[in-house]
Amino acid sequence: MAEIYVSTDVEADGPIPGPHSMLSFASAAYTADKQLIATFSANLELLPDAKGHPLTMKWWKTEPEAWAACRKDLQDPKEAMKAYVKWVRALPGKAVFVAYPAGFDFTFVFWYMMRFTGESPFSWSALDMKTFAMALSGLPYRSCIKPKLPKEWFDDLPHTHVALDDALEQGALFCNMLSLWQQHRQALGLPNEVMPVAGETEPAEAGVTEISPRVDSAL
Repeated sequence: MAEIYVSTDVEADGPIPGPHSMLSFASAAYTADKQLIATFSANLELLPDAKGHPLTMKWWKTEPEAWAACRKDLQDPKEAMKAYVKWVRALPGKAVFVAYPAGFDFTFVFWYMMRFTGESPFSWSALDMKTFAMALSGLPYRSCIKPKLPKEWFDDLPHTHVALDDALEQGALFCNMLSLWQQHRQALGLPNEVMPVAGETEPAEAGVTEISPRVDSAL
């Protein structure tokens, strides 16, 4: 079964979940050859007893349109996360969480999934686009910010701080990066198990262990 790359963007009112809330999140599911197959988005009610971080709320004042977009049609976090997990599990492939940077977005989405549903269809891991950009570009990790990446990696899509817009933009960017990576491997005569060429067989799928409360030392 092929992988589905679930490009995800989070908008929050602080740096960590729990003391602060995930205001909005969205995912855009892409195949390796850049076919957009599904999207999911939700604006969430605030967590009880959570409050916005002063620095984050100061930044939000500079983005009034994005703030307005994430504060309408609010959903209960438990119901939204249950619907999201169901959506991910229904995707026609093995779901891989993708974000830029994954350290921020996955922290929020994983915390909310475990808090409100007790499970994660992504297991414990996420694919970090910033790390992937370092490997492709040769830039130092801290220099792998979007303005320093090659312009040809980007499609003409907006980055608005509206979660779905940003998930779509970053998903297209990831697919372009993945295509470049595949070209590099082909030029070196290396096997390609992400998008096998005609005649190649997909490797056998390894067994997937159910997620548990422990930390998986293999990751």
